[in-house]
Amino acid sequence: MSSCHKSSYITTPIYYVNDVAHIGHAYTTIIADTIARYARLIGHDTFFLTGTDEHGQKIEESAKKRGKDTKAYVDEISATFKNLWDDFDISYDKFIRTTDEEHKKGVQKAFSTMYENGDIYKDTYQGHYCIPCESFFSAIQLVDDEFCPDCGRSTSIVEEESYFFKLSDYEDRLLAWYRDNPNCILPKSKRNEVIRFVEGGLNDLSITRTSFDWGVKLPESFNDPKHVMYVWLDALMNYVTALGYGGDEENMDFYPARVHLIGKDILRFHAIYWPAFLMSLDLPLPKHIGAHGWWTRNGEKMSKSKGNVVNPKEVADAYGIENFRYFMLREVPFGGDGDFSQTALIDRINSDLGNDLGNLLNRLIGMSGKYFEGRVESDLVSKYYQAELDEVQASLDKLEPMIFELQLHKYLEELWRPLTVANRAIDRYQPWTMIKEGKTEETMALNGLIATILAKVSLMLHAVMPKTTNIVCNALGFEITPESFEQIIRKGEMLEPFVTAKREPLFPRIEEQLLEEKKKEEEPKIEPKKEKKEDKKADGIALIGIDKFFETSLKIGTIVSAEEVPKSKKLLLLQVDIGEENPRQVVAGIKEWYSPDDLVGTQACVVANLKPAKLMGMKSEGMLLAAKDKDGLSLIRPEKPKTIGTPIS
Repeated sequence: MSSCHKSSYITTPIYYVNDVAHIGHAYTTIIADTIARYARLIGHDTFFLTGTDEHGQKIEESAKKRGKDTKAYVDEISATFKNLWDDFDISYDKFIRTTDEEHKKGVQKAFSTMYENGDIYKDTYQGHYCIPCESFFSAIQLVDDEFCPDCGRSTSIVEEESYFFKLSDYEDRLLAWYRDNPNCILPKSKRNEVIRFVEGGLNDLSITRTSFDWGVKLPESFNDPKHVMYVWLDALMNYVTALGYGGDEENMDFYPARVHLIGKDILRFHAIYWPAFLMSLDLPLPKHIGAHGWWTRNGEKMSKSKGNVVNPKEVADAYGIENFRYFMLREVPFGGDGDFSQTALIDRINSDLGNDLGNLLNRLIGMSGKYFEGRVESDLVSKYYQAELDEVQASLDKLEPMIFELQLHKYLEELWRPLTVANRAIDRYQPWTMIKEGKTEETMALNGLIATILAKVSLMLHAVMPKTTNIVCNALGFEITPESFEQIIRKGEMLEPFVTAKREPLFPRIEEQLLEEKKKEEEPKIEPKKEKKEDKKADGIALIGIDKFFETSLKIGTIVSAEEVPKSKKLLLLQVDIGEENPRQVVAGIKEWYSPDDLVGTQACVVANLKPAKLMGMKSEGMLLAAKDKDGLSLIRPEKPKTIGTPIS
């Protein structure tokens, strides 16, 4: 493993202060903290930024509803985020607020520079405005001529004077950047989404408002006091104002960002607007923009009305922040949506952490104490167990690219393989038998192998579970530092001899009885809804709101391969391209009506956000829409061929 970059700038989005922190905020911040900690461990000069976004009409209105002064309101909410990250021991270097004076000055400088470069002009704008999204939409983008395509809420027609950024001038440069930097947006399926959006054409972007006051004013030189800057121009600039842009610029050497971490709902702003702004300012573009998915709870979307919102502080307090960190990073591939389940969390603690990691340390302490009065030596490990060392090294060599390309799920999966090697070696070589046979040297070398594997795994796990790994490595007789990382991971040096001592288990098992009690405590208290007469039509079909309908993602897909499922009379195994990096695997019960040859190359309507399921042991990642009557079953298809991935609305 090698490192070619000597500095790393890692950012979270700045969180909008219209509500308190939830599990999605915690997920983003934990990922960023993990990458920042790893960068420091390998010797990078690292700057980790987080903070809060505090301007805009939505904030102004929220403060009024609560009868509070706007600044006092944002001070209160911003503090809850900062306090939570401090409780979680998040290792940020700066917590920025968009109400900071230094930030405002930097945004004003950026506005002036873009104007001087010919990228800003003044005009009048009329459009459909969504206050929650702080965005304008054209009539063709609206749902039912009224509703926001992003959040489903009503829009209102607004006409006002505005300054515009010439976003349309940057189409070709943006597309060239995406093409020349295949990892600039992660996961790659999100990059493909952005490319398709930009290829559809970009309109110039309204970047000021006159309908409210709570925002950054234009520079005084413009003599236009009624304008405040559009919240996204203001917010995005935090990534450089935090480094001193527009002021002392003392930390601007950290830019460009190695990783901008965001949720997928704000990808367009970061992958289109932000690089265009940077191009206008003649600043370098980020290396990676990483967009993660959303979290549900027990398969359901979280909402206050359902009472199933996960409070990250409560989970961390109940199960330990480091166990929570491990679960969040291990449970779901980056970019995919994740499901928070208390049962799954406890399974991870008991199995991965307790059985695999914690128990291995216990076995080492037990064996060394029983056979060698606690002493462990590693100098003869390669003589007897080189094959195991090679297998461990093969896994370690894969890890570093994974962490910087945000494949943290894969990173932890691969990191656990050396633990399997260690536990398997104990079972295979049976030190209790070797010691009876007088193979003292081989037994000590086996202890050394186990200690070596624990040391290497702990160093690579340190960024995820810093306190836990410090405990492990203290038991192994060394401290985790960039120097010990270099010696043990990079150079492959063995541990100095040390003496173990008995200690409490790292991960006490959470028993099933406790699990049941906690499940009852956490069960959302949802009162059954009283059915209203107007909620059903005469034929008994329940009516739903448009918000409920838009929770389902329907897309056009092309069936690229199809085959029969052995031993099944009903199932076909399909690969369906819906415009993502890889086709979706769909197991469909349509064999009675369609043969594989009938389907390949044809299009179908796919439910794209269905929770994956297993049918006959095979993963199914979607469902095809079909209609069935007395004459048989027919797939629902577009009347004419449509672009792969086209949403159905």
